[in-house]
Amino acid sequence: MSRPRIVIVGAGFAGYRTARTLSRLTRHQADITLLNPTDYFLYLPLLPQVAAGILEPRRVSVSLSGTLPHVRLVLGEADGIDLDGHTVHYTGPEGEEGTLPFDRLVLAAGSVNKLLPIPGVAEHAHGFRGLPEALYLRDHVTRQVELAAAADDRAECAARCTFVVVGAGYTGTEVAAHGAMYTDAQVRKHPMRTGMRPRWMLLDVAPRVMPEMDERLSRTAERVLRQRGVDVRMGTSVKEATHDGVVLTDGSTVDTRTLVWCVGVRPDPLVEALGLPMERGRLLVDPHLQVPGRPELFACGDVAAVPDLNQPGQYTPMTAQHAWRHGKVCAQNVAASLGIGERRAYRHRDMGFVVDLGGAKAAANPLGLPMSGPAAGAVTRGYHLAAMPGNRVRVAADWLLDAVLPRQAVQLGLVRSWSVPLESSSPEVARVPGSPKRPGKATGPAGQRPDGEEAATHPGGEPAKGQPGGEPAKNEPSGGPAKGQPGGEPAKNEPGGGPAKGRPGGEPAKEQPGGEPAKNQPGGEPAKNQPGGEPAGSRSHGGRAKGGQSGSPRASGKPRRAVEAAGPRPARGGSGKPGKAPRASGAGSAGKRPAAPSGPSRSAGPPTDPGPEPPANQPPPGPDIAPGPVKRTDGRAAEGDS
Repeated sequence: MSRPRIVIVGAGFAGYRTARTLSRLTRHQADITLLNPTDYFLYLPLLPQVAAGILEPRRVSVSLSGTLPHVRLVLGEADGIDLDGHTVHYTGPEGEEGTLPFDRLVLAAGSVNKLLPIPGVAEHAHGFRGLPEALYLRDHVTRQVELAAAADDRAECAARCTFVVVGAGYTGTEVAAHGAMYTDAQVRKHPMRTGMRPRWMLLDVAPRVMPEMDERLSRTAERVLRQRGVDVRMGTSVKEATHDGVVLTDGSTVDTRTLVWCVGVRPDPLVEALGLPMERGRLLVDPHLQVPGRPELFACGDVAAVPDLNQPGQYTPMTAQHAWRHGKVCAQNVAASLGIGERRAYRHRDMGFVVDLGGAKAAANPLGLPMSGPAAGAVTRGYHLAAMPGNRVRVAADWLLDAVLPRQAVQLGLVRSWSVPLESSSPEVARVPGSPKRPGKATGPAGQRPDGEEAATHPGGEPAKGQPGGEPAKNEPSGGPAKGQPGGEPAKNEPGGGPAKGRPGGEPAKEQPGGEPAKNQPGGEPAKNQPGGEPAGSRSHGGRAKGGQSGSPRASGKPRRAVEAAGPRPARGGSGKPGKAPRASGAGSAGKRPAAPSGPSRSAGPPTDPGPEPPANQPPPGPDIAPGPVKRTDGRAAEGDS
């Protein structure tokens, strides 16, 4: 008889605890599969210390395969669940698709950034829910302080060293507290020319900081923030976000280049498509964490609305403490449904909360006892070491080194602004050029960060290419050529092999087999002639190339090599494969290659210089044929770099 199959979706606090407890309870009597987009469990409470340079990223990420030896790990994101067919459909990190059959399914997909209908926030703010966002914030803050220190203009310096955090909950309070210490340490060694200091602002519509905690602890946290110079404004939020700053609800305007969104979280939208009873976006379950009417389906963590038996009529809040306890009870009930052990209802006892404010400062109430100062700091860090499922020695070592050595204030530039959009259902995964897109996921609108980074993403996830002066190029609303380029030429490729600037419809320009980038033609005219008389297919507005799930130039998602577009030059070799016709860029929704015209294609503008004459041993090019490759001395044709 085959062993029962258990599939767990998500490896957050609830999913990781479920997998670990089930592995111990079943003792090889069931096949346990864990589906997660990353191969690590992220200890979220210490993420602000990663952004502040106290801890390295690997300290707060615990290996799943290393700590769950009897659990099969599948990398991917669930994008469809067939409850009647007992299968989970997922998309892997490289675009591959697969299905996982199950006899028991545990949904622990977690939560994503909570958005509010505020103009400009989705384009100019960044969340704080995953490692990529923490690494981006660390680099971004470091860069802004360095640029402000080098600026001669006081207005520019003030805008760059002003950091606005929206949301005075646990995460927002810790980000502001640690961020103020980090920037103060930077300017202490390298003062700014204008004599200004970094300014942090903490905004929230709530009447006090951390309203979930005891009022005494809220006052303690607010006092520590104000002592560090943080501008705490309660009853105030953002009314509009722009390129140059934010407009607050009290009517004031703050010039800034940094907007950190810590307003809250919402359940992962995966559960919305199940068609089951919901409670404010969360899947409704019974006290045993089982979905009514679906004995094979369990849910825990932030995606589950678990009744609070200590407060009838209420549901447990979306906190890491509850998610960790959900996982243990869920694992016991899944095992009980297989005949191992007995079921139990979820009951909890409030063990208190801890908030690390940086240095020796913290606010804590273990077992209901309010504490502050160094004693609270020791309790807070002791609690985190005890709660972490791994890396305890490394975390303690980093804390010790941070106490005796200065922090390394360097920016690595590994995570760009467009890689971590606020509107994302996968904040734990950074967007990369050509990466596949999960169906139904929010990709985030294109927008330009006020700090001059590329924020706009093409349909295939490609960043907009930089314009002179460091500003990113934008596609015109009508799909026209890149801004700022003479004569509608495509933008020059950046070092690193990125594709040329967007084609009409938002697609990146494809490198031509002759070595020259395609010219954007107004009105959908065909691009410059290809060898064999076949024009590059013009994109209709919103069109995509066939074969690429992400809409990137190649089906594999890899960008073509960069080519210069500074002016006409001799064409290089062909496609590199003799006798193979070049592929069109795909016109129309069907993605088929257009038929080759009988005559030369038209050009929208004055004719350009065709460049140097071809070698004497080559036939002159016809009206539809680019100059052929230069003949090599060994008798072979030189291959192109496409």
